[in-house]
Amino acid sequence: MSDSLDAFATDKLAGLDAAALRRRLVPTARGPAASAERGGRSLVSFSCNDYLGLSHDPRVIAAAAEALARYGAGAGASQLVTGHSPPLAALEARLARHKGKDAALVFGSGYLANLGITPALVGPGDLILIDELGHSCLFAGARMSGAQIRTFPHNRIEQLRADLRDDRGAARRALILTERIFSMDGDRAPLPEILEIAEAYDAWTLVDDAHGLGVVAPGARAPLEMGTLSKTLGSYGGYLCASRPVIDLLTSRARSLVYTTGLPPASAAAALAALDIVETEPALAARPLALARRFTARLGLPPAQSPVVPVLVGAAEAALTLSKALEERGFLVVAIRPPTVAPGTARLRVAFSAAHAEAQVDALADALTESMPR
Repeated sequence: MSDSLDAFATDKLAGLDAAALRRRLVPTARGPAASAERGGRSLVSFSCNDYLGLSHDPRVIAAAAEALARYGAGAGASQLVTGHSPPLAALEARLARHKGKDAALVFGSGYLANLGITPALVGPGDLILIDELGHSCLFAGARMSGAQIRTFPHNRIEQLRADLRDDRGAARRALILTERIFSMDGDRAPLPEILEIAEAYDAWTLVDDAHGLGVVAPGARAPLEMGTLSKTLGSYGGYLCASRPVIDLLTSRARSLVYTTGLPPASAAAALAALDIVETEPALAARPLALARRFTARLGLPPAQSPVVPVLVGAAEAALTLSKALEERGFLVVAIRPPTVAPGTARLRVAFSAAHAEAQVDALADALTESMPR
């Protein structure tokens, strides 16, 4: 039986290799100031979602170390079993205030949050409408719910309206899933229009703010605001901010919260310290977008809408070749390939951080210009 399993895996790997779609873990040591070390070489990383560089901020590290010493390395079990740790309770209160909501609930990761939220709110007989470029975990949670799923073209508001007009009447409840900043394209959802349509058809809206928290102006708020602690806040975990009744319901019904170990106290304390910095240092929070716009202006691209800028290449193999060429020049910019993005849209996903220097951004733009296939 193990022989047939290995044969199956080997055959699948051969297919991935032939399509330039195989993924490998490459030992890489991240450091401060957007640095990385790989294969004995020092690189400047433009592949990290640590948008403010807070994962290496001494204040964030100190908060995590203090919580680690006081509360231990792990949560021990589900927080419904061991109890709500003080750092976690404090973080939830601050997240709720930051988002202008009554309450918040922290999950083990953003992926786990989206696996738990949607199935707890909708199910068979209900309708989910999801942007086609929504993150994988939004689709995973939607499929787990058993609700009818309608995918609408990216940011096509009129199609969303038409889908609701056609299908809303037959559904008990309707839930719209989108992202504030789309993780692979870096563009923004038209939230005011989405929320207006949702109101007209009595649909609820969940916004995944994983890549927007603290680094872009939030604009309109959705009834369900989820995100991660692992990007701008430099820690680990996920959250939902919503009304008190919704949070209370999910505390009992979100399976990815009830049946898994709680977030380590040190991660919660680190995120709380990072949120303090986000709220008190607006110039730092504004820097990633400013650097992204410096980059797009230098390359003649449309102005960046977020710290994420895609450089479309097309073929997966060509994206890998370009990524390797940049690495040889001292830059870590990983190629993004299907199925993460659609076939024919492989790209370099350039992520900007407050930790980058303007000279590094300019050097990357120059290296990219010189390395692009002609």
